[in-house]
Amino acid sequence: MLAPADWRKLYPFVTNTLDLDGQRYHYVDEGDGKPMLFVHGNPTWSFYWRNLITAFKGTHRTLAVDHIGCGLSDKPQNYEYTLEQHIDNLTRFIERLDLQHITLAVHDWGGAIGLGAAVRQPERFERLVLFNTGAFPPPYVPWRIAALRFPILGEAAMRGLNAFARPAISMATEKPERMTPEVAAGLLAPYDSWKNRVAIARFVQDIPLTAKHPTHATLQQIEHQLPSLANKPIQMIWGARDWCFTLECMRRFQSYWPDAESHSLEDAGHYVIEDAHERIIPLMESFLERTAT
Repeated sequence: MLAPADWRKLYPFVTNTLDLDGQRYHYVDEGDGKPMLFVHGNPTWSFYWRNLITAFKGTHRTLAVDHIGCGLSDKPQNYEYTLEQHIDNLTRFIERLDLQHITLAVHDWGGAIGLGAAVRQPERFERLVLFNTGAFPPPYVPWRIAALRFPILGEAAMRGLNAFARPAISMATEKPERMTPEVAAGLLAPYDSWKNRVAIARFVQDIPLTAKHPTHATLQQIEHQLPSLANKPIQMIWGARDWCFTLECMRRFQSYWPDAESHSLEDAGHYVIEDAHERIIPLMESFLERTAT
């Protein structure tokens, strides 16, 4: 059995924090050049982007945030863990660092958060790269996630039994050989107790199952503004075996962005970058080169 600390050799990045109303907002900031901003979803953190940060920090300023409650950021127990709040936090981060000409890369809930920031200030964003994500009210919610919304028991399962982050180690990837003990330890490291899993549960509880849920309106507003980003270079890279953010989600984005470049990786799952980063990096390199301004 490998020691828990072994994951750190896969994440050799300097710690940076921004104060957001007394909460430490952790981020990676490596390299120089135009910014490439990576925005994670649930239940991952900036560790998920480590291979892309390493690949692009020689040509870009690579930044990867940890949402409040996630990764190495603070994990307050009484906090407004809503999509709107996460968008506000990311928007403030972009403004405080005065990021311009951003290449935005998003995954999972990071799509709604990152694109929510992009439609607020589109002039700061140069291009978009999407991985298995959504930015609209969910067309459906898989039973494996909906079951975790059961009152009391759902939160107890996610926070007490780690019944969201731990199953994702196997259920979100199609390449079990990639999920080495070090990688698995890294993905799970920040979420090692009831207290530290607060945001995992709150993200799941923030999924709007009906139009009455307040986040439904937030997602609807983002979706209505997606056409305003259609003039930017957009690349979409999808793990085709994702049972949550399926190819249907990519097709929905394509309806707003018909000129977007799209790639479907038939043997990859939801953790598409874990499954296929060696194929993704050349696709992104080519996209960046062809769309350089």
